[in-house]
Amino acid sequence: MNTMIEIPVIETARLRLTALLERHFDDYAAMLADPLSTRWVGDGQPLDRTNAWRSLAMLIGHWQLRGYGMWALELKDSGQFIGRAGLMKPEGWPDLELGWMLKPEFRHHGYATEAGTAVLEFAWHALNAPRVISLVKIGNEASDRVAERLGGEHIEDMDFFGAHNHVFAYYPPCPQQRRAWA
Repeated sequence: MNTMIEIPVIETARLRLTALLERHFDDYAAMLADPLSTRWVGDGQPLDRTNAWRSLAMLIGHWQLRGYGMWALELKDSGQFIGRAGLMKPEGWPDLELGWMLKPEFRHHGYATEAGTAVLEFAWHALNAPRVISLVKIGNEASDRVAERLGGEHIEDMDFFGAHNHVFAYYPPCPQQRRAWA
């Protein structure tokens, strides 16, 4: 009998990274219906509610299949859904990827960097990942800056799913710099 994986909750100074749940769906669907949110992901097109549901279900299922995935990002003080961040490696992906997406009104406040830092800590300490990448569509300068702030090294450019991407690589810190995963 398969058991469902328990998705850990991670708290940062301002955020709670928690399992994507049905209660997040209306906000999640609104985010994916917004062309400003979807411009830099997938085929760049907004999603209707049916395809937003499929996206949510895929992200939740990724946890069961791989043991890691995307979290819902909530503001710690209010519980408000502001976006998603986490790790993905669906079939055909070039490597373990750190990705993020924020609702437009929550961009440029450091939330993606804060969430990305927590996700990388999880990758290093819970998964013992040797490397994580971010695929950032060329032209998405805001995400280039987030990847750089997270310590990503621009190692190459890659065509992937019909888009030209910068590939940023992240590597675990030296053992003496590692903090215990709590």
